[in-house]
Amino acid sequence: MTKISHEVPKEVIGDPKKAQYTVNMNEIVGSHDILFICLDTLRYDVAYDQQEKENTPVLNKYGKWIKCHAPGNYTFPSHTAMFIGALPTRAEPIPLFEREKLFMPKDFSASLKTNPNAFLFEGGSFVEGLANVGYETICIGGVGFFNKRTPINSVLPNLFQKSYWHPSFSCHIPKSFENQLDFIEKKLMKYSSDQRIFMYVNIDSIHYPNSFYLEGSKEDNIETHAAALRYVDSHLDRLFEMFKKRGKTFVIACSDHGSCYGEDGYNFHCLSHEIVYTVPYKHFFLEEEYE
Repeated sequence: MTKISHEVPKEVIGDPKKAQYTVNMNEIVGSHDILFICLDTLRYDVAYDQQEKENTPVLNKYGKWIKCHAPGNYTFPSHTAMFIGALPTRAEPIPLFEREKLFMPKDFSASLKTNPNAFLFEGGSFVEGLANVGYETICIGGVGFFNKRTPINSVLPNLFQKSYWHPSFSCHIPKSFENQLDFIEKKLMKYSSDQRIFMYVNIDSIHYPNSFYLEGSKEDNIETHAAALRYVDSHLDRLFEMFKKRGKTFVIACSDHGSCYGEDGYNFHCLSHEIVYTVPYKHFFLEEEYE
């Protein structure tokens, strides 16, 4: 009988000592507010193109997008994974233990080599883990999976201590992001700067429908997708300024999946096409601006 080996080659799993960590979450958690913004449905190719054309000046202040792979191909599975620490990973092949992780379940630390700079959280998600160490966790919903109108659409927002959704935040509302910002501003005023906050914002303006962001367009396409991103960028500084006023803030910005507009015959998402699973990602400190 052939003996089956369960050993994984070292070059596949890698060496944590060789990992290039950009931040130490153990120095961030407790000292910074954490703002997680998801530009729902944003494609990497569109984000990169608009970045290089300097059409997204606010996002460009904080470094270039990293080409990554999403953990899911539509909102629900992607967010379920991200909220337990499986944020988008770099598109290029990187050995398992050399990948940067910001959050990691403490339960896994006994069986996996732990990124020494990851925040080891206790609980069913890193959202709960942050609440366990004193953060007020707040969700600002956007797409339907955050509207709490059904049991399924309550799963993600129920991970948070406070979760909010309003019809004016919906993706079919042209000023949805501005409406979210008006609401966020009122909520943040209630918290002292001593109270650490973790806020997640599901920005759904790029999600279909987005044709109304480009004058004369009657249907969604890659150009209206880009126009929706420009709309979001034109208002992002307002959100960032709210957190700058509170103090030090660490920001995670990414997409949860992309969306096809006829490539190879595919349309929309919830399918495993390269356009769908390739997403932009970056993290940064608001007090640090890049040339």
